[in-house]
Amino acid sequence: MKTLAVALAAALTLQVTAGVAQEKITVKGSDTMVILAQRWAEKYMSKTSGVTIQVTGGGSGTGISALINGTTDICNASRPMKPSEREKLKVRYGSLGVEIKVARDGLSVYVHESSPITELSIAQLKAIYTGQITNWKDVGGRDERIIVYGRENNSGTYVYFKDNVLEGDDYTPSMQSMPGTAAVVNAVAKDKAGIGYGGAAYGRGIREIKVKRDAGSTAYPPNAETIKNGTYPISRFLYMYVKTRPAGAVKEYIDWILSDEGQRVVNEVGYFPVR
Repeated sequence: MKTLAVALAAALTLQVTAGVAQEKITVKGSDTMVILAQRWAEKYMSKTSGVTIQVTGGGSGTGISALINGTTDICNASRPMKPSEREKLKVRYGSLGVEIKVARDGLSVYVHESSPITELSIAQLKAIYTGQITNWKDVGGRDERIIVYGRENNSGTYVYFKDNVLEGDDYTPSMQSMPGTAAVVNAVAKDKAGIGYGGAAYGRGIREIKVKRDAGSTAYPPNAETIKNGTYPISRFLYMYVKTRPAGAVKEYIDWILSDEGQRVVNEVGYFPVR
């Protein structure tokens, strides 16, 4: 009987805090989305009694693995799940998972605030990040070596940039991999020869450059208008994933995120609403 009682207690998803039943929702994944996810959680908990929301980062790949392993309720991802990841969900839970688009992001390219570079094309970015261009003078800058910063390979931002800017090619071995977008920004802010990429909401203390699709195109900055109308060439959705159709407290939370109130938080943090 004692063993049964322990097992039942371990299976409960409710926590009791100060005598009030608290339902705990765990959210894990994209570092790009951490600030946004924390703000959502804080806002929601301030207006909703009986719910505790725990948010951690680690990267999109880490969040997806946690979803597959059953150690998180919601996965944040800055890239779509891969077919192989969905298949693992299906094997374990009989479901390919549920994808929810919760925000839009313009993947910004950062340079030091003193850099003379104001715009680059997708082809130039690819050449820099694959190691074909190694000196700023080759793209209109000073005669100095380009110091390339990027994300670690468990990052959805790393994968998105590789697929959509590098067209699947490998990053240059000289790229310095950083544990989060905030770390990329911090590195570029201290390095006059640096270049990095990451979510638009992290663009503090550096300068975001304009990006153009090709040499003959107009270059656009990552802002609400260009991301919404599709003229900024490196834009993407940000996602939440759950194992199966959401229900209960998780569904109520996601519904709130997609509501006008939840989408206002997206704007406040510096990302862009899905509608």
